[in-house]
Amino acid sequence: MSTTTEPIQGFTDVEDTRAQLAACGYLADDRLATTVFLQTRLEKPVLLEGPAGVGKTQLAESLATATGRRLIRLQCYEGQDETKALYEWDYGKQLLYTQILREKIGQVVEDAADLNEAVERIAKQDSVFFSQRFLAARPLLEAIDSDTPVVLLIDEVDRADEALEAVLLELLAEFQISIPEVGTVTAKTMPYVVLTSNNTRDLSAALKRRCLHLFLDYPDAVRELEIIRSKETGLADSLAARLVDIVRGIRELELRKAPSISETVDWARTLAVLGVEELTADVLSTTLNVVVKYERDLKRVMEALPRLVDPNAEVPDHLHGHGHGHGHGHGHSHAAPAASDRGDDDDVDGRAERKAKDQPGRHNAGYYGGAGGTGPRTAPAVSTSQGNRAFPSARKRPL
Repeated sequence: MSTTTEPIQGFTDVEDTRAQLAACGYLADDRLATTVFLQTRLEKPVLLEGPAGVGKTQLAESLATATGRRLIRLQCYEGQDETKALYEWDYGKQLLYTQILREKIGQVVEDAADLNEAVERIAKQDSVFFSQRFLAARPLLEAIDSDTPVVLLIDEVDRADEALEAVLLELLAEFQISIPEVGTVTAKTMPYVVLTSNNTRDLSAALKRRCLHLFLDYPDAVRELEIIRSKETGLADSLAARLVDIVRGIRELELRKAPSISETVDWARTLAVLGVEELTADVLSTTLNVVVKYERDLKRVMEALPRLVDPNAEVPDHLHGHGHGHGHGHGHSHAAPAASDRGDDDDVDGRAERKAKDQPGRHNAGYYGGAGGTGPRTAPAVSTSQGNRAFPSARKRPL
């Protein structure tokens, strides 16, 4: 691999890493600061797994700011193929050039004896139209081919299909991308690669093996309070500390989506803007929509909120059930929830679908990194072009 590696700069040690990230507004604990420092020294990608809203994506943005690098982001989603992640051929540009060069192309084939000879002559010009001139780079190729150092964020990789996950292996291991028509493109400057996963499905052992892995959970109360203070929300320290305790209590409820750190910061700012001087159940309930996003969750938090504010509080009747002002006026009972309430449970979102697919044993043993799997073993569908990009045997020549 012929790579031009930029001189190591930025972080001198773990403490310096933590200090520089903090200067960018990101408070990292010892484990995270150590992982980031090792990433810059070992030149390995970092895979961060954990619930949504704990600062995984923000780390990549802060790392880019701290190191003065450009951030390139690949947002993963179900059904995404390599043309949206790696590259695709700019057919419109190829057609335009063909029309402009029509006269020249005519000269190439004008004295051909027959159609076969004309086709052969045109075929010899393939490399003209399948060169980097007509290559539309997508985030992965853009990061590898960049003349300046970058931070590559591969966000929510667990949302991508397994075929795209396989395509990533070559880049993560060797910082290069194989293009069958052109050859192998190696990194001009070594990118810092950060992958995030909300842990909605298992990632392959092959992908994890190529990365420094860290599970990022919600911070403890002290660090979360530090984060809120660092964001200068305007909320008094005593109220911010109380708010952190309440949010941590909310996260312990059985919710579809627990409040994230950024939402807690938003809640603190909201309370500051309203000039709140005391955190009461009534005050918090009027602004609960800042951190709770689903109707079912809203009702559960509304019922629990008085006791989260004061463990000895008596829960007012109006906080049970329908007094939360969502205004749809239905008359169902708690024993038999109506369809509108069942909506949250019945939603077939991407997470549920991925979880349903994520059944142990659906792959061979190697995928999970174990000795063997149970159940049916169905190989995921991988197209020929994906295979060519994932495995170096398809390379033609280095650039």
